[in-house]
Amino acid sequence: MEETMTRTNSLKLRALGAASVLALALSGTAHAQDMLKIGVPTAMSGTYADLGNQAKRAVEFAIAEANAKGGVAGHKVEAKFLDTEAKPDLARKQSERLALEGYKVLTGVIASGEALAIAPMLDRWDALYVATVTKSDKITGDSCVRRAFRVNHQDAQDAAVVKPWLAGRKEQKWAIIGMDGAWGRGSGAGFKEAATANGKSVVAELYPPLGATDYAAYIQQIKASGAEGLWVALAGRDAVSFATQARQFGLLDSVFTAGVSFVTDNTVQAMGETSKGIAGIINYSSTLDTPENRSFAAAWAKHFNGDQPSNFEGETYLGMQVIFQAVEKARSVKPIDIARAMSGGSFDTILGKVAFRPEDNQLVLPNYFGHVAETGGKLRPVVTMSFPADQATPPPSGACKLQKF
Repeated sequence: MEETMTRTNSLKLRALGAASVLALALSGTAHAQDMLKIGVPTAMSGTYADLGNQAKRAVEFAIAEANAKGGVAGHKVEAKFLDTEAKPDLARKQSERLALEGYKVLTGVIASGEALAIAPMLDRWDALYVATVTKSDKITGDSCVRRAFRVNHQDAQDAAVVKPWLAGRKEQKWAIIGMDGAWGRGSGAGFKEAATANGKSVVAELYPPLGATDYAAYIQQIKASGAEGLWVALAGRDAVSFATQARQFGLLDSVFTAGVSFVTDNTVQAMGETSKGIAGIINYSSTLDTPENRSFAAAWAKHFNGDQPSNFEGETYLGMQVIFQAVEKARSVKPIDIARAMSGGSFDTILGKVAFRPEDNQLVLPNYFGHVAETGGKLRPVVTMSFPADQATPPPSGACKLQKF
């Protein structure tokens, strides 16, 4: 009797042990199969539609690459895209919708005002935001939050390379035209500071609304101001409309013109001959000579029938690289775990090895300046000045006060 009970208990223990092992195995499998869901609230219609579609292409390309290799740390990756029309209120609503549907790793936002509307909600949504296009200093400045990270250049980083470039320019009187929003005004303020530091004056500051179609009055004000140089902070359809009208009114022939997000690959393609000779900041170029970027540009060209990645495509792809590596470091797809892995972390990217500043979640990056010229039979932004990360990135402003995790 006692022997029978012992045998029965032994069998029960074995069964329990087997069940525990099976449960652990199933749990591990379920964890490995948790999907990494990327939410992309971006502009797919309106003035910035082209920029949003570039971000979309880069996200899809990065995901296809990752899934072809078995996913990220065993997690399959998928994305969902929702149109924000570059409107802050709609961006907040679309981001919340994505987060509620489980797409809690957010990226691909175009306008800085959208990012500033999303960031305060991230803790409530248990989400994470990685900026790849938005430039306003406020995002990693006085409006910073612990779950928002920026992998592209902020306005302060662009201003840091404008100063040495301006030192070599003969023009003394400058005008500024930028979109009436956080980015346009931030870029204008940065340029004005750089101009003043170089003993130059700003004689006109103009900020037309996003989506303006008639720039005639602004162009006349620039011509009447006596400006010898013009700084432009316009992007997408705004940049093309302004440049086309400025050429028609003779402004580009009489006033030296430069800008930021004004000489990106797609904008140059849309402008055609109008863009020739325009100078500007080049945050990313497919021609940058790093082993990682050469490999990326070649893979992109193979996938997209010979096309080269644009400025915003390169920056967004870099953001996806950082997200994937943070997931691998965290061994988790939970936003809070990914954020912890990003904070102060270093990452291998198409621009080389770069790291986040723990003070404000800004990636410290090299930067570039150049102009539009013909190369390989096509008009393209060509880099003529390169600045290493330590020179191109000013110290944190101190305005960011991040909460600890």
